Amino acid sequence: MFTGIIETLGEVTELRQEQGNLHITVSSPIAAELKIDQSVAHNGVCLTVVTLSDGKHTVTAIDETLQKSNIGHLKVGDLINLERCMQMNGRLDGHIVQGHVDQTAICTEFKEMHGSWEYTFEYDPAVGNVTVEKGSICVNGISLTVVNSKKNSFSVAIIPYTFEHTNLQQVNVGSVVNLEFDIIGKYVARLMGTNTNATTSLNAI
Repeated sequence: MFTGIIETLGEVTELRQEQGNLHITVSSPIAAELKIDQSVAHNGVCLTVVTLSDGKHTVTAIDETLQKSNIGHLKVGDLINLERCMQMNGRLDGHIVQGHVDQTAICTEFKEMHGSWEYTFEYDPAVGNVTVEKGSICVNGISLTVVNSKKNSFSVAIIPYTFEHTNLQQVNVGSVVNLEFDIIGKYVARLMGTNTNATTSLNAI
């Protein structure tokens, strides 16, 4: 489990394709503290450390991950948000994040707001995911608060610290980002859908 509070930025130094898998090597300040088989969120995607060397670590993304996240869009030199899994006795400073990306979104608007920044993201609502005003959303692994929630889009306001210490600084109109919707909201939506289906079945009898 993660919190959506980014520990540090890493830089992609190597990408190696092997059949349907992509091996991603990342240089970062926390590489020396990592261990083989440790879970680390990369842009919100939980991946397992497979090798370590010289201030770098390597993880492997399978085809399923590449299809459902922006990991397959990475290029050498890109910045990537990193967060190690939460310790059981740690503070939950962001919100409950599983490291399982639900879908991607596209940045449709980017505005500077006198010392802060506002991003608007659009996603496919057909999957059934929803946001709520002032609710939580995880964008590229970052725990953020939703504003201007709509059926297929939402906005987030970014303070200078978050802008400077995450890869949102590289996100522009047209950029693809990873979304993980609030786990509590997903369970409520599923239960509401189940209850609706049950009611419809009863009415049909």
